[in-house]
Amino acid sequence: MDLRDYANMLRKNWWLIAIAAGLGMAVALAYSLVATPLYGASAKVFVSTSSVTSVTDLQQGSSFTLQRVKTYADLVGTSAVLQPVIDQLGISVSVADLRQQVSASSPLNTTVIDINVSQEDPVFAASLATAVAEQLAAVVEDIETTDASSGSPVQLTVVQEAEVSTQPTSPNTTLNLAMGLLLGLALGVGIALLRHTLDRRVRNERDLGLLTDTPILGGIVFDPKAKERPLIVHADPRSPRSESFRTLRTNLQFLDTERADRSFVVTSSIQSEGKSTTAANLAISIADSGVRVLLVDADLRDPKISTYMAVEGGVGLSDAIIGRARAADLVQRWGETTLHLLPAGRIPPNPSELLGSGAMMAIIQDLGAEYDVVLYDSPPLLPVTDAAVLARHVGGALLVVAAGRVHSAQVGAALSALENVGAKASGIVLTMLPTKGPDAYGYGHYGHAYGNSPQSNE
Repeated sequence: MDLRDYANMLRKNWWLIAIAAGLGMAVALAYSLVATPLYGASAKVFVSTSSVTSVTDLQQGSSFTLQRVKTYADLVGTSAVLQPVIDQLGISVSVADLRQQVSASSPLNTTVIDINVSQEDPVFAASLATAVAEQLAAVVEDIETTDASSGSPVQLTVVQEAEVSTQPTSPNTTLNLAMGLLLGLALGVGIALLRHTLDRRVRNERDLGLLTDTPILGGIVFDPKAKERPLIVHADPRSPRSESFRTLRTNLQFLDTERADRSFVVTSSIQSEGKSTTAANLAISIADSGVRVLLVDADLRDPKISTYMAVEGGVGLSDAIIGRARAADLVQRWGETTLHLLPAGRIPPNPSELLGSGAMMAIIQDLGAEYDVVLYDSPPLLPVTDAAVLARHVGGALLVVAAGRVHSAQVGAALSALENVGAKASGIVLTMLPTKGPDAYGYGHYGHAYGNSPQSNE
């Protein structure tokens, strides 16, 4: 993934990240509201040496206290300090529990010990901090006294008794909200990255480029009214979507130039990827250029061409294969154009066998010799073998890939299905491309980007 991929991922999942951030702040706020307020208190103890009579003694004493002050701070959590404090204040708490409420620290290169206490009662917190400081001084003096006559060489003095705090130190609502926001954002981004990693759908030509070297002929954006007006090239020839089919027509001229006939099977990986509407609109746009083109409905399971083109579909390809009529006699001209149609005819019980028969091979040769371009609309590749069988005889196939609907594994399996029978995937057509959002592409993008790609792939 490059920087643009990460940016697109964040744009696509902004709502998820926003929800996670909001939940993080909500949890932080709830915790701040229900948490018991704690008040802090701090007392300061100064460590010094006694019996200093010269500058040398002063320097030696200073070095001695700097070395020992960390040790004195560690004594705060011992029973020798805390148990007398418990007895003095008359509190019913164990040394272990009190140890969790009291801490001591010494700033670097100083001989000052800070005694810190956190309690629900601010008055008791101040009393406890002062009592611990006084008891620490007494314990250190007792430990360091080796000669009763000379006393302790170290003296601890409580230089600041703890004051009663008026503001709780915990919970810190502002800090908690900031932490909740950061954790929520991190969680949201993590979930977005996981979704992106697990999402194997093909969304654009970059995803296809990772799967195959088959040339991408063009892109058709998603049209929410496609079911109402499937023949957009005929219904609205000046629309940008119609222009994308004309771009596809132009790029088709550069495919398989080594083949004498210009016949292609139009198929897809799965259902509902727009293969039939792509075949119909492509056929119309080719006919608009004055070329004799034949659109054959070779989907003998779920034919749609006769419905889209509004022609009689009772007899057609299936009847020609079994010898009921000549294919040429069943071809219908579409209006006053150079477009001709061969409907599917009756739906047979054995479509794959018919499409792979010798009779079908003869029909393919005859139609290829009579028309400049022949397009065969066929079933999807993964559910049935019809399209693969037909593509082997026709010689080339156009694979329709619906952006955001089909997974990369399905596209790979469809291409493998063609390779397994010795058929060739001549090109790929991206359909249902989004017009909004981070994956959106304009018509101009595809018209320009793919205008030269077929030539470069030759």
